[in-house]
Amino acid sequence: MSSGIDELPGDEQIAPSVAPQDPLEILARQLLVEIGEDPEREGLRDTPARYARWWREFTQYAPGSTDTVFESSCSGDLVAVSGIHVWSLCEHHLLPFSCRVTIGYLPRGQVLGLSKFARIAHQHAHRLQSQEQFSQDVADDIEKLTGSPDVAVIGKGEHLCMAMRGIRTPATMTTAVWRGALQDSALRTELLTLTSESFRGAGF
Repeated sequence: MSSGIDELPGDEQIAPSVAPQDPLEILARQLLVEIGEDPEREGLRDTPARYARWWREFTQYAPGSTDTVFESSCSGDLVAVSGIHVWSLCEHHLLPFSCRVTIGYLPRGQVLGLSKFARIAHQHAHRLQSQEQFSQDVADDIEKLTGSPDVAVIGKGEHLCMAMRGIRTPATMTTAVWRGALQDSALRTELLTLTSESFRGAGF
């Protein structure tokens, strides 16, 4: 029976568009083959797509606003924020490392919004790097946003590139950046004393 709708001359069936495959999926599939796995077996069939989504999600992380500052009269008083926990990626082996971060600074007429410390740390964590570079980059941002040269950033990290390969032994790596007045030993001691509970609670 005719539908009553005639096809006009020249009408063509338009095939539905297919999104191009993420190149990371192709790489993940090839990786599975190279290590002797079957990417078509149950359990691995969707792994390349999940792998690609994870890499895109991690490297394209958006921390939100990081530059909210408030006028303050507490210039010269030490401000310390501790217990910030981030995950990053070792640029040498592409394996994760976790890092507990403590940030201290001496305000110069304005203070940074509390949530911004964690946002800044996460912003810099979502890339390939060393823990040393991560600590320096966080310190750079704190100094730039607060206008204070008196900044300290302490990181205590556990690296899977050491725990899962090579010597295969977990260990804690500590990095410390001391700038301006916070290079003074008395202020260093004050910061470490104020935040020591955070590190002990994290098992460091």
